Amino acid sequence: QVQLAESGGGLVQPGGSLRLSCAASRSIFSFNGMGWYRQAPGKERELVATITTITASGTTNYADSVKGRFTISKDNAKNTVYLQMNSLKPEDTAVYYCNAYSRLGNIYWGQGTQVTVSL
Repeated sequence: QVQLAESGGGLVQPGGSLRLSCAASRSIFSFNGMGWYRQAPGKERELVATITTITASGTTNYADSVKGRFTISKDNAKNTVYLQMNSLKPEDTAVYYCNAYSRLGNIYWGQGTQVTVSL
């Protein structure tokens, strides 16, 4: 069973930054890709960013709402994917989830980490 452990959430003021981490229990090369999703209260879970992990470099994809502010990256040696979030806005407040999708079509989710952007 794959374990995904997120960390790095917290309370930050508007305009601030946070970096989320997602550590996988096995090599991220075993997945086609990994991503970050978020879910705000009363809303559907939505895609934030994805990165392919089947190759060393990785191709990234972002939701329009975070382009230019968020950056997804990976450390193959640490089996970890990161989400650097800059210029945070109150509307970025949500529970952020890490996921991984395997070559066999399996999807794995982390437990989520709360990000709150408020004065």
